[in-house]
This record gives sequence, structure tokens and C-alpha cells, in this order.
Amino acid sequence: MADKPLLHFEISERKVLLRIFDVLFVLLTLTLLQSFTNFSYFRISKEFWYWTVLLVVYLKLFAHVFELYDLQKASHFDIVLKNVLLTTSVTVLFFILTPLLSPSLPDNRIQILYFFLTILCTLLLWRWAYISLIASPRFNKRVIVVGDSFDIQMIAEAFKKADPNYEVVGFVNTDEQVEVEDENFLRFEVDNLRKSVEEYHIKEIVVSSGYKGGLMLPLYNELSFLLNEGFPIRDYMQVYEDITARIPVQNVDHDFYRYFPFSRSNQNKFYLFSLRLFDILFSLMGIFIGLVLTPFVLLGNALANRGPLFYTQERIGQNSKTFKIVKFRTMVKNAEEQGPRYAEKNDLRTTPFGKFMRKARIDEIPQFLNLLKGEMSLIGPRPERPVFVQELSKSIPFYNIRHVIKPGLTGWAQVKGDYSGEEAGALEKLQYDLFYIKHRSIFLDLNIILKTLSTVISMRGQ
Repeated sequence: MADKPLLHFEISERKVLLRIFDVLFVLLTLTLLQSFTNFSYFRISKEFWYWTVLLVVYLKLFAHVFELYDLQKASHFDIVLKNVLLTTSVTVLFFILTPLLSPSLPDNRIQILYFFLTILCTLLLWRWAYISLIASPRFNKRVIVVGDSFDIQMIAEAFKKADPNYEVVGFVNTDEQVEVEDENFLRFEVDNLRKSVEEYHIKEIVVSSGYKGGLMLPLYNELSFLLNEGFPIRDYMQVYEDITARIPVQNVDHDFYRYFPFSRSNQNKFYLFSLRLFDILFSLMGIFIGLVLTPFVLLGNALANRGPLFYTQERIGQNSKTFKIVKFRTMVKNAEEQGPRYAEKNDLRTTPFGKFMRKARIDEIPQFLNLLKGEMSLIGPRPERPVFVQELSKSIPFYNIRHVIKPGLTGWAQVKGDYSGEEAGALEKLQYDLFYIKHRSIFLDLNIILKTLSTVISMRGQ
């Protein structure tokens, strides 16, 4: 019999806990420091309420930028240590550099060090407690997956990658003609489902709706009984989408639009106008930054890349129309003498200076011209080459749906997925792109911008 897990916190609940207690514990510790020591730089009071608001805004902003609310990273203390140090450093730096809103610098500058160490130690202690308690296996949600013959290992890994506390214990195979065996997972029989739920402390049953045979009557009766008892039973596609922030197109039958209600934002004129206005403003700012950086890029290109500064390439845009994308060249000349090839991680065709530009995303700056012309947007699926679109459309269901909106300079797939140009990577990116098309909104766009800032600052571009 499995050990009984403690209370499970859902993804949204854990994120709320992190956001609330980050602020609460920092303010509480600063209050205690102010009350029991001679610390006077920062005070929480009605008279200087805007100091507290400013600190909270900076703390929340940079905690998001440095991925303190990424649940996968929040479960590993070595990653948390680095991210808390970065968040605290930048928060304190910005706080003291806004003198009109923040306190005047004290004569005794060691107070700034106290301020910094208090925030740092408080966040580290709270995050250590979170990892030891809430993010521990004792709080795992134990789940059974029901469906036809499927890759249970792939499903479990996808869930675990997105949510470390989501544990697939086993499965019920509804396809009697195909045997599914996996030593890492328990196989549950329909007749013993109620007993197994109690014995293994199962918290949820996930039912795949993509198989053709439909639910068998005994299974239907078992699930109906559990549902009437208040036991949570959820659709596999909905669970997959909620947990991974992707749409599992490989498991959807041909009646795709029944499962895929497009976001209202795709037809919302105010949202589209705001997005276009933001694209224009952002492109003008980007072009200005590009003009400042171009002499340095030109020098680096002359010394290390040895060839043209720019390169253009045909890409597929909105409604499958082609356009020319502009980028700083990062690869050797004649990089595709053998024909079109996917860019790869640690691609040998990339020059040393090109690698630096890719990591810092400097090579993308000329694309602000495409933004200004309206061929691209700041956020959307990355535009792909026609030859690859043709290949991927034959092997990946609904690949062309990603072209219903403008391609983007950055996107949900770029900030969430792993880098890969092969078909498996293209499938994962498509799942993220379709999730964005389905759920796009101002809040999701802001989330992507903050995650992109994190990628640029940490030099994770590829």
C-alpha cells in the first residue's frame, strides 16, 4: 500500500503561495529589523507608504524576470539560490536608484548592506522551506491515466516536466487487443478501480478522450460511481493543456475545431489595435538600439565573421504569405551549400561571434524592420522557412494553423520550449504556439515579454 500523501497544492495555488509569501515575509522581516535594531533606511509607515509599494513592485517584477515563479526551477535550491541572489541584487539596485520615490541614502552606508542581506536571507529561508515542505514528494498529486494503448512514459514525463508534484502512478488500458507494459507504472484493472483509488491514495483520474472505442460499460459505471462520490475525474486534453501550457495536437482526431476554440483576442479590434501600436513603438525603439549597436556588430563581423553583415531569408507569415526576414549573419558564408538544414544547438556552422550574438539575441535586432512593416509582431509563432513548413505540414497535424496570426520576434514556444529544429522539437513548439493562439491576451503577452527579458539577461538565446 502506498504512503498516504499530504495535501496537494495545484499549480496556481503554489504560484499564489510563492507570490504572496515572498512579499509577506520580506515586509515582515524588515518590520522586525526596524523594531529591534537601529536600522532606519527603510520604514513601513503611513507617511512613507510609497516606499513599500515601490519595493513590492520591484521585487515582484524582478522575481518574475529571474524565474522565481517557474515551479520546475523553484523546486531546486541551487537554481533558487542563483535566482534569489539576482532578484535581490537588482531589486535593491533599482530601489536605491529611484531617489524621488525611495528613501534618501543614509550616511551610514552599511544600512544598505543590512537592507540587501535581510531581503536575501528572508527569500532564501522561505524558498528552502517551500522546497522542503510544499514542493516535496509528500505533497504529490497521485494520478491514474485511462485510455487506449498509449505511451504512458511520455505522458508522465510531460506532466512531471511541467509540474514536479504531479505523479502518474499507473494506467487503465481500455484497448484489450494491445498489451501495454511498463515496469515504472502500475496497471490497474477496471474491476478493482475503486479499491485501487483508495489503496494507492489516488487524487485524480485523467481520462483520454481521443481513443476510438469509447468507454466500456464497466469502466463507465466505475467512473460514474466515483464522480458521484465527488472524486475528481478530468479530461486528458484539458489536464495536458492546463499543466504543460501546450495543446496535444498529436492526440486530437480530425474534428480539431471542436476542441480548439480560438481566442477572442484574435478578432478583438481593440486588442489588435493595441498590439499593432505596441509593435510600432517597440520597433522604433529597437531600430534605435540597432543603430547604436551596428558599429560594434560591424567591427565584430569584420574580425570574426568575415562576410556580409546582414542576411535575408524567405519565411512564411500570416495567412501563409511569404516575406523576407532580416537578421545579422551568425553563420559562416555558404552555410547551406548542401541544401537547407535546420539550425541546431551548438551548430558548427555558427561562428564564435555569431554564437555571442545569438545568446544575447543581438542577431534578431534587424527584424524590428519587419515589425515596423507589419510583416511580424513582437509576439507570435516564430516564422519558419517554406521548405520546412512544407515538410512539417505533411507529418504534423494542424501545423499550418500557426499561420492564422502574425509570426513573432519572440513567442510562447521560445520562452517555454527547448531548442530543437528536428521534427520532435517542431511538434513541441507547435503545441506551445497553438496554446498561445488559443489563449492570447494582454496578460499572456506581458508574461512572454518578461520571460524573454530573462532569456536575454541570462544569455540563454540560441
